[in-house]
Amino acid sequence: MIRKIVSLLLKKGLTLAVAESCTGGLISHKLTTIPGVSEVFREGIICYSNTSKAKRLGIKQSILEKYGAVSYEVCRLMAKNITKSEKTDAGISVTGIAGTSGGSREKPTGLVYIGINIKGRVTVYKYNFKGNRRYIQRKSAIMALELLKSALSAKSVY
Repeated sequence: MIRKIVSLLLKKGLTLAVAESCTGGLISHKLTTIPGVSEVFREGIICYSNTSKAKRLGIKQSILEKYGAVSYEVCRLMAKNITKSEKTDAGISVTGIAGTSGGSREKPTGLVYIGINIKGRVTVYKYNFKGNRRYIQRKSAIMALELLKSALSAKSVY
C-alpha cells in the first residue's frame, strides 16, 4: 500500500507533509521505508502537545480550548496548516486518544480523527478504535495511509 501511495504521488507530481499527534511518527516512519520517497515527502512532524499544535501549526489557543486537541476542528486545521507550512500539495493529520488514560465519556480512548488534505480539499474522518494503545496507534496510522491512497486514486485528483 505504501509503495502505491508513493507511486501515485510521483505519477501525479504531488508532494506530501504529515502532522501526527497520537500516532507519534508512525505514518512518517512507514512512508520513509520506501526508497525514492524523498522525491515527494517533505516533512513529518509530531505535534503531541497543544503548545506544539499552536506554535508549529498555528492553531489558535481559543480553538484548542473550545474544541480540544482531539476534535474535527483541530484535525482539519492540522491537515490544512501542515500543507501551507511546507507548501505541499497533500497532507495527512492525525489526532486522537490512544490510551490507556486520557479518555472521557465524550471523548473515549480510541477516538481518532484523521484529516486528508489534497490541493486544499480537506476531509476529516472520525473513528472509535478498540484495543490497547499500541493497536490504536498502528490502526490509526494504517487507516490514514489507506485514506490517502483512496483519495489519491480518485479521478478528481489531478
